Amino acid sequence: MKIKCIRTHHLRCHLDNPFGFSQWSYAQRNVLVIEVITDTGVSGWGECYGPADVIQGAVEKFYAPRVIGMDAISTDKIWSHMWRSSLDFARGGVMMAAMSGIDMALWDLKGKALGLSVSELMGGRNRDIVPCYATGMYYLDLPEEELLPKLVEEGVGYAKEGFQAMKIKVGKNIDFDSKFIVALREALPNTQLMADSNHAFDLPEAIKIGRLLDENDYGWFEEPLSPEHYKQFRQLQDKLDLPIATGECEQTRFGFQKLIETGGVQIVQADLAYCGGPSEALKIRTLASANGLNMLPHVWGTQLNLAAATHFLATAYHEPGRAEEKQLLLEYDRTENPLRDDIYEVSVQVERGNAIVPTAPGLGVTINKSAMKEFEVNGTETL
Repeated sequence: MKIKCIRTHHLRCHLDNPFGFSQWSYAQRNVLVIEVITDTGVSGWGECYGPADVIQGAVEKFYAPRVIGMDAISTDKIWSHMWRSSLDFARGGVMMAAMSGIDMALWDLKGKALGLSVSELMGGRNRDIVPCYATGMYYLDLPEEELLPKLVEEGVGYAKEGFQAMKIKVGKNIDFDSKFIVALREALPNTQLMADSNHAFDLPEAIKIGRLLDENDYGWFEEPLSPEHYKQFRQLQDKLDLPIATGECEQTRFGFQKLIETGGVQIVQADLAYCGGPSEALKIRTLASANGLNMLPHVWGTQLNLAAATHFLATAYHEPGRAEEKQLLLEYDRTENPLRDDIYEVSVQVERGNAIVPTAPGLGVTINKSAMKEFEVNGTETL
């Protein structure tokens, strides 16, 4: 079964309600989805995290011509071939994002060809349901005195929907962040809360906010610092009790080895649509496990990445093991996203804050090609 064709689809939607975080705001969403088709007609789908138009060029012009004709179910062989092809000039960045989407599509394809779900291909499910945490409470274009109660109300709404865990955004400014951290904890005293600054703070600011998060029993502090400053993560971790979580900007086992060996990261957050795909994510998980750490994937985008992360966590063992299992939480983005919600005939089902692990062959989600066309701004085909 050989790879016959690779198609890419740059999808875009404009948002009715733009939202922001510490770095900038979104008025639209873009994603690149990849379709790999074999000479037997079996196909698989994947997606890439990052700038869709740039990644599309990397797939179409560079990687696709190099893998056409290869054995479609030889995922590790194909990954290594792509890696060596661009090793001299692209060990990370958008080229790795392109590799990730191709690799994800190949896992979906292999599962369909063999009649197995991706979690079965990854070694078998340890659980059929994966608990989720709601990611939301992004910033709206409101005065701060109106924004604060609006965000707290949003968090309370997630709790009413059944989510027992959720993640807030911090990094707007120290004063607002401090008020928000306290206000949400007061509103939700029994909910697992986490905070994500999207690398907004310098070290002194991160220490100050981290200590407040500690005082209010938050579960982790995500991306508190720039991903460029590995040593600062250890300096921060040494001053806090709550774990530091990071890794969505990192790629490959080689990058994560450098990150982990600082000793300043307790929760590893590789994104399967960016870190190198499911093939590399499994290697990163092994590396994390060898250092006594758990990997909880960063999830952003459409149902493809959500399904890949669901299968990944369904197969995970928590570190350290014990009879009463520690929850391994799946990120579930709650922001407006028609590219996730409106173009899939079959989606990952989330009920009362829990994702049901798909059992169909491959990733277990299905794109409606007709619905997808409404959002497609550019497509390519490599034969």
